[in-house]
Amino acid sequence: MSQRTVEDEALLDAVQACVLAVGVRRTTMTDVARRAGVSRMTLYRRYADVTSLLQALMTREFTQILAEVEADAAALPSARERLVEAAVSGVDRLTRHPLFLRIVDVDPELLLPYITTRRGAFQRAVVGAMETRLADGSKDGSIAVDDSAAAARAIELALRGFAFQALAPGAVDERAQELDELRRMLDRYLAPDRKAARR
Repeated sequence: MSQRTVEDEALLDAVQACVLAVGVRRTTMTDVARRAGVSRMTLYRRYADVTSLLQALMTREFTQILAEVEADAAALPSARERLVEAAVSGVDRLTRHPLFLRIVDVDPELLLPYITTRRGAFQRAVVGAMETRLADGSKDGSIAVDDSAAAARAIELALRGFAFQALAPGAVDERAQELDELRRMLDRYLAPDRKAARR
């Protein structure tokens, strides 16, 4: 991923403020330029349209969640514990993020491709982080999977489903229980004794 400039950050801050205020569909390039204090030409030189701005914003915001949960879990003793804690905490934080909640509330159809047909930059970052943790767990003996790349993709798919289902009516009341079950599910899936018992 290319490094963002100070100007990029200001533009992404501006589009986030617009989206939180009026939603994606009602956000215009003119609104973003005005809020960022730049000309429309400056904005168009950096981003083709609101969609590309939104993609860059979601990547920034949600990848920051990934970095934070990885840092929070770093002190745990095994790679399996670090992976499980980062995964569970990450999906919980994502479903509480104001940008994610606003898009789901006002423009949920924009998220449909990420549920059904594609992995975005953030989702690819999650898969990459999972592959690293799986490799670490293979080295320290805390994780046993047959194919790390396939396991990383499968975990991301499970987390993706959890993230969107967590927004269903009544789900907030059940969140703590479901997070505990997600934690247990991931831990048992990755545990070496689970693999040995299956043989």
